[in-house]
Formats: sequence, C-alpha cells, structure tokens
Amino acid sequence: MLDTSFLIRLMKEDYPLHKSALDYFQYLLEKEYVLFVSTIAVAEYCVKGRLDEIPFDNLRVVPFNLDHSSIAGEFAASLYAARDQGEFKPEQRLIIPNDTKIFAQAASINAVYLVTADTKSGKAMSKLSERNQFKVQHLDIHKSVAEAFSLLIFDSEES
Repeated sequence: MLDTSFLIRLMKEDYPLHKSALDYFQYLLEKEYVLFVSTIAVAEYCVKGRLDEIPFDNLRVVPFNLDHSSIAGEFAASLYAARDQGEFKPEQRLIIPNDTKIFAQAASINAVYLVTADTKSGKAMSKLSERNQFKVQHLDIHKSVAEAFSLLIFDSEES
C-alpha cells in the first residue's frame, strides 16, 4: 500500500526523496508486488496534484468502504487509548483520521508493507501491531531500497 507522502515524492521531481520513491516504485514493480493506493491517499494527493499525474496503470485503487470504516474506528480508538495511557506520544501530531483509515485498508487487503515518507507513522503502526495485531510493515523511503530489502548492489564499473 502506498500512502500520500509516498505518492507526493514519487510524482514531484523537485521534492526531497523523489529518487528514493522512484527506486522503491521500480523495485516493487520489478519484483512483481501488487501496488495498492487508497482513494484517501489519492484525494490527499489531489490537494496540490492532479489525478492524471498518478500512474494508475501500475496501481490497484482501494476505495474506502464500510468494512474499512469499522477497522479504522477500532484503530483510532486504540491509538487514542494508548496516548491517554501514556504508551504512545504522537509528538505534537494528532492521531490523523486519514492515517488510520489507510492503515485499516492496508490491514483489510493483507498488505505486506505501507510504503511511506512519513517516518512518524511508524510509531502509530507499531502501537497498532501491539494492540490490534496489525501485521503491515512500515517501509520508510528515508532508507534506501538496498537497506530496506538487504540487497547487495554491485557497481558494474568496479566488477
């Protein structure tokens, strides 16, 4: 599942992490991962971007539905409870409803990864893993593809 922060970095060449987002996108496609994007992430992207910029030929769109809303409610309640009990400190960040909605969609489609440039979302995902058996892994594009997937990359000029 690709989130909004990933889409922005992928589509905006002048943004920091554009190259990393492109590397992840190409790697995941080459390894034949099915790439999902939420209608919520698309809506957030369209605040400053355009729908026709998104590479839908390579993506499966996941509409937010009634089942997702139930899971999102449970996730938000867990995160609020964890915050109120001092187990989770969102660092001056609200528990963003759109994040929990995308997490719920990722869980419901059995996504392996949530690919993101949002480092802080990893804390929420970790707390959901503890409290709700959320199994989706946080894949932060601040790390290189090689680091994230433990690849050995050889420079062809040196071999």
